[in-house]
Amino acid sequence: MAPGPDPVVVAARAALAGTPTTYDRSGGATASAPPEATLALRDLFAARGRLGADDARLAARILARPTDGGADPYGDGFSSPSFTRCSAHFCLHWVRRGADAPATDAWPATTLAVLERVWRHHVDKLGYRAPVPDGARGGNAKFDVYLKDVGSRGLYGYCAPEGTVPGQPKRAGGFCVLDDDFARGQFGRKPGDSLQVTAAHEFLHALQFAYDVTEDGWLYESTATWVEERFADQVDDNRSYLPAGQLGRPRVPLDLFETDGFAHYGNWAFWEFLSRRYGTSIVRSVWNRAGTGGSLPDDYSTQALVKVLASRGGLPNVYASFAAGNTVPSRTYAEGRAYPVAPATERRLTSARRSTQLATRLDHLTSRALRLRPDASLARGSRVTVVVDAPDRVRAPAARLVARLVDGTVRQRSIPLSSTGSGRIDVSFDAATTSVTVVLVNASTRYRCDEGTTLACAGRPFDDGQKFVVRASVTR
Repeated sequence: MAPGPDPVVVAARAALAGTPTTYDRSGGATASAPPEATLALRDLFAARGRLGADDARLAARILARPTDGGADPYGDGFSSPSFTRCSAHFCLHWVRRGADAPATDAWPATTLAVLERVWRHHVDKLGYRAPVPDGARGGNAKFDVYLKDVGSRGLYGYCAPEGTVPGQPKRAGGFCVLDDDFARGQFGRKPGDSLQVTAAHEFLHALQFAYDVTEDGWLYESTATWVEERFADQVDDNRSYLPAGQLGRPRVPLDLFETDGFAHYGNWAFWEFLSRRYGTSIVRSVWNRAGTGGSLPDDYSTQALVKVLASRGGLPNVYASFAAGNTVPSRTYAEGRAYPVAPATERRLTSARRSTQLATRLDHLTSRALRLRPDASLARGSRVTVVVDAPDRVRAPAARLVARLVDGTVRQRSIPLSSTGSGRIDVSFDAATTSVTVVLVNASTRYRCDEGTTLACAGRPFDDGQKFVVRASVTR
């Protein structure tokens, strides 16, 4: 029996068909994960060199442009003549009859105007590399965008890479496909809002192709979802993913590209945290280290992150502050009152129960919180001593303490750890204290790379399952 198509071909076809995956969020609510069309096409593009002849022909057809018509039967070939309108940086292509026709004659002009705003924001303001020129594909060297009724398949849009820069095989050009009208009936919100966030998200993918078309999936999607907030802050579509990221699931690794869920979308909050602390250029700095060509060093995602944060206190300290901040999002993010609060194990200490202990195991780039609450039976002036027993420094542990007072004050403090992972801190713990939260962090980014995972560098982490113990005792 002849073997079927390569799995990467199957995945790309399924993504373009809008085949959803089911995902059980923490709490048991089942939702459908949106098809990862851009990343599936990116993976197909990157795999072309290893495909057999039949699969290579299928790949070429899947990666074809809509204007290739019948040559694009597995993608989105136009079935009628298309029209083109160009602006300063884009050429837009659409049809005027059939299912793919925009709802109004004005929609193409609206789309072009939004795309030009996205260019000014991403390239001119934020400073990202412009897309790799495509020569005369689409009629000229401007970036091509096509309108199709992809919403009928559950897609907002996607981008596909094509061609590479001579001598720089990881840098690719590409094109994008957006829904033809973003009808409220398909997307559940104003068409203009859906257009804005989709154009911002997908065009950043096209710019990412110009850095490294093979870069880690979590970095692709978390930063593209973050840029929605920067470009169209009022839409807030990306808030729906926060429960799936570390605000909702702090024990799921930050660098996971979750093939059956939303973690990589929800972790846009990490870039929002960094942006508020260091400015939006911090995200581009990571891409500059992850990128290729010129003087860019071609680091993988977490390697780039570690190097960028080295002069800012180091990843363990910054990541611990992020994890601690997620326990008080209203004090951490500009719109944090609308964000989920990271979960914590709750313990109440009383005059009769004056101590508690929590032992846990943490995978890399995850955290866990223990929230201590004082009972009214505790005497005025009581204090709590927190003792942490963590892995040694090589495994990048960190710990933070977040104290909330009844007057609304929130204070975050580092719990210094020795080279062997031991730490201790004392803090007030009486009627003036609402809670004291201890946040334990495994900030390791050590991997054996190229092991076929969907983590950073497709690696197997060295430091998963590390044991942490925290003990808390009330003293006078």
